[in-house]
Amino acid sequence: MLSLYVAGVTLWLCYGPVIGATALSLANAASIVFAGSCLVLKAIKEKQTASRTSNKRLRIAIDMDETIADSLKEHIRRYNAAFAENITAGDLCGRHLEDFVVADRTEAVRGMLRDETFFNCLDVFADAQSVLRELAYEHDLFIVSAAMEIPESFTAKHQWLRRHFPFISPDRIVFCGDKGIIDADYLIDDEPRHFRNFRGTGILFSAPHNLQAKAYERVSNWRQIRQRFLRSPQTLTSTSGAAVVESEVAR
Repeated sequence: MLSLYVAGVTLWLCYGPVIGATALSLANAASIVFAGSCLVLKAIKEKQTASRTSNKRLRIAIDMDETIADSLKEHIRRYNAAFAENITAGDLCGRHLEDFVVADRTEAVRGMLRDETFFNCLDVFADAQSVLRELAYEHDLFIVSAAMEIPESFTAKHQWLRRHFPFISPDRIVFCGDKGIIDADYLIDDEPRHFRNFRGTGILFSAPHNLQAKAYERVSNWRQIRQRFLRSPQTLTSTSGAAVVESEVAR
């Protein structure tokens, strides 16, 4: 609005000398000074607001299974060993493993997740540890797992997180049912259903079972998450940097 107004009075200012109306020119010159000052001040204010927003310390909730822990790889390995099969993650094509297998094996597949040893040997997704260290330096991180679906996994999941992500404070590890209770700006998760009651922004971490989901922002790896949330182009690799991360998380 201010830009259009300044443009309009500028045209009137130019029209004044054409018709020899000095008063018209002076009046519009004064309008340009006042309105132009408002326009400049508004631009400065918006720039300052944008700068504060970009520097805001965000609250980011991060799922565990199929987001930082490669549980599908272990699940498929156990299934193939138990039933002499040779399926791969690519075979699932939009389905969970228990939805893919024949009906009489469904309970056996679910039972594999209740084995206390299941979560002990899960691999960490590439770059997850380094990116989470950096994220913890600039933002407030929370590991949020819907562990109520498999209550037997509480201890194993906690031990796995302490082993691979010791810089995440235990106070910021949340085992819950409905993730809608989490107060965070973002939730990074492989399950679209966890975004339904979540009040922040859901970011879908790509997995074979969610390839058909289209409603959410999607990331395929932790490097993309790094680009999405980190302002600094450098990677924190020094010992002192790691100490700062742990200090910030503990705080």
